[in-house]
Amino acid sequence: MIKDQDIIVVGIQAWDIEIGSNCKNIATEFSKHNRVLYVNPPLDRATLRREKGTEKVEKRIRIKNGEETGLVQIKENLWNLYPKSLTESINWIPFHSIFKKLNKRNSRVFSGDIQEAMDQLKFKDVLLFNDSSMFLGLHLKEFLSPKTYTYYMRDYLIRVPYWRKHGERIEPQIIQQADTVVNNSTLYAEYGSKFNPNSFMVGQGCDVSLFNDENDNIQIPKEFDAIPRPIIGYVGYLTSMRLDIELLEHMANMRKNWSIVLVGPEDEDFRTSKLHELDNVFFLGSKDASQLPSYVKGFDVAMNPQVVNDWTIGNYPRKIDEYLAMGKPTLATRTKAMEMFKEHVYLGSSKEEYIQLAEKALAENNSEFVKKRIEFAKSHTWENNVQAIYDAIKKSA
Repeated sequence: MIKDQDIIVVGIQAWDIEIGSNCKNIATEFSKHNRVLYVNPPLDRATLRREKGTEKVEKRIRIKNGEETGLVQIKENLWNLYPKSLTESINWIPFHSIFKKLNKRNSRVFSGDIQEAMDQLKFKDVLLFNDSSMFLGLHLKEFLSPKTYTYYMRDYLIRVPYWRKHGERIEPQIIQQADTVVNNSTLYAEYGSKFNPNSFMVGQGCDVSLFNDENDNIQIPKEFDAIPRPIIGYVGYLTSMRLDIELLEHMANMRKNWSIVLVGPEDEDFRTSKLHELDNVFFLGSKDASQLPSYVKGFDVAMNPQVVNDWTIGNYPRKIDEYLAMGKPTLATRTKAMEMFKEHVYLGSSKEEYIQLAEKALAENNSEFVKKRIEFAKSHTWENNVQAIYDAIKKSA
């Protein structure tokens, strides 16, 4: 464990983001034994123009104008910084030399805001933890002179169009300069090790307390009363970027006696897909996060029918832990990141294999399997995840 240190956390997600965030969970765990400053990404000119009038942008304008403090205490040992400086939107620039100069300027003003907060909190000899902020993060080690610099990879961002243009060149540089590189999948750890020998797979944390049904206190929604069993289900955002629509259509067509239940908001590809024409496919719509355990409980088999692409191949899907925490037989696409689940999850590589494995999951489910799934999911706590990060930092020292 690392204790009694001052830790700066920067990343690509602000504290006031509406969705869950690995980085926020990690920062909260850090703060149990250390002082932690969580730094929001700065307001950039494009966001100012695009989202002006929203409360999030207006708040940052008030901070920029000195009308409101940008340093907020969230809880004991944990503060959140809203940087007051405006950064330039430069990702569109095609010329590397110009991008390089402006990116360093952005990082300089961003670092200045962080240093000011550090001085106010009397932070010194800081441990800097960077969650995938590859552009602004490139010069933080130079400007802030941390005791250690850790770069955290949890998505293959350089395969995303926004980050690809300059990220393919910049991310290897930031990996090289980091003292420690930590990753939540084996694929990312192997990528990081090409540029830095101190690249470690630290796994993933997950708060599965909401999905604890060991006392049988979660109620299945009434919507399931009209849906024939067996039910093969998925909860989450229904997007063709991550999910295989053709696979779902194949399952529904090949097993008319199965009900395919999909819970979550849909992107345009899902809304216009043939799935809506199939009698045994049920779209239950978007649900509040607090309701999701009830819907998972209604499944006979839970699934993550992931499409394999550059964006998903290394992803650690937190929903797998949530399914397992409820003891559900779980079916997922085989990827490198999913190999760590192979003892507890049915991993398929083709449409035909998905059908076979779903049948196997339905046939062999028993109380002993349920117990083992729950125990495995419980091992993936944020406490364990952060301890692995601490261990990696110590190994690199």
